[in-house]
Amino acid sequence: MQMIRQALSVLMQRSSNIKMLTLDPFNPSEALQQVMPNSTLPPLDNYFSLVPLDTSHRKSSSVFGYTTWVYKATSSKNGRTYCLRRLEGFRLTNEHAIRSVKEWRRLNNGNVVSIHDAFTTRAFGDSSLFFVQDYHPLSKTLAELHFPHAGTAHASRFAAKTPIAEGVLWGYVSQIANALKAIHALNLAARCLDMSKIIVTDKNRIRLGACSILDVVHFETRRPIQDLQQEDLIHFGKLILSLAINTLPNQLTNLQASQLKGPIEQMGRTYSKEITDTVLWLLTPAPPGATPKGIEEFVRGIAVHMVATLDASLHEADTLKSELFRELENGRLVRLMAKLGAVNERQEFDGDRAWSENGERYMLKLFRDYVFHQVDANGNPVVDMGHIIRCLNRLDAGSDDRICLTSRDEQTSFVVSYKELKKQLGNAFGELLKGGKQPAGRGFQGPSH
Repeated sequence: MQMIRQALSVLMQRSSNIKMLTLDPFNPSEALQQVMPNSTLPPLDNYFSLVPLDTSHRKSSSVFGYTTWVYKATSSKNGRTYCLRRLEGFRLTNEHAIRSVKEWRRLNNGNVVSIHDAFTTRAFGDSSLFFVQDYHPLSKTLAELHFPHAGTAHASRFAAKTPIAEGVLWGYVSQIANALKAIHALNLAARCLDMSKIIVTDKNRIRLGACSILDVVHFETRRPIQDLQQEDLIHFGKLILSLAINTLPNQLTNLQASQLKGPIEQMGRTYSKEITDTVLWLLTPAPPGATPKGIEEFVRGIAVHMVATLDASLHEADTLKSELFRELENGRLVRLMAKLGAVNERQEFDGDRAWSENGERYMLKLFRDYVFHQVDANGNPVVDMGHIIRCLNRLDAGSDDRICLTSRDEQTSFVVSYKELKKQLGNAFGELLKGGKQPAGRGFQGPSH
């Protein structure tokens, strides 16, 4: 067991180094495809290529009562990448405990990381409990974002001095309220609103990342769901207060009504009375005998700010849509270049009149030169990206514009429209796909599968 822990520690250090040296912080695709060479992490029944995501060496069991590890892994069932959260040393004593995760599969909310499965394994040399969740590349936790030096010897020295903008704080409040509203509507409770388990996946976009875990861990000591939902509201208020006054939640212990005055006054010196009163409402339980507070009531009270958060989300969606259109344009051009590359100069078709220097495919070869291989009067290469993109766009559109294509020896010229070239390219590529032409054995032999 000790040897396994030492090996994991080495792997975490290696993962940390790989992350720092090779990952582009703005390229989720690179993070999605990252693997760890020579990894000694064991494969699981339905998951392989495990890569540690939590590179912190300071492991704490304060949240769940067990040391936890987080990995990225690929499913052997569907090829998708998932996030696996492991609870080390957990012994399942009741099969019904792990089945409670099924209730969480019904939850579909943009501010909660979706849970897909839970299982136990001894692949790591102990009895471990795994939770399978959606993987969000390059995400950070709220703790990493706002308390980057927490848990280090220099935590107090490097504590953030600039308070979080009130608009950002309202955004957090609105999103967590949205998550809790969906959770409570299914007669569930989040139970874990620790900032180390809430991830930031985009600009100010947060998701609760550890729901359902405590339902399994504390299955034998279940409590009334109404009590747990009331605790959600208190933990919610404590989280926002911690962010507002730049104080770690573990330093805000025993926040009873008589002890709230100091922290609330500290928050009020930086933030508006409205958000301060909102936090105070969350932290103050309903008096005995009164109707318990509910998330529905809370959402109605902050409706104005939830609308503002929705508006910001719509603007973000517009930006992403604009970027998507640009990528769609790029995709069309890539497909055209792939077709031209596949059709031009097929060695296996030497001697075939349709593919010869005098056939119609010859115009595609000349078009390739016209687009990519232009030279100046002195024979030097001319690389004009505007010309390349303009020509490919016209080819994609099948424009009636005509161009003059000239052979390299300047002995042959064709005047042809983009519309005709597009048709010829489609016909030629279609023949390749159909396999209507059998290779003569001189072409490149691709790898066998």
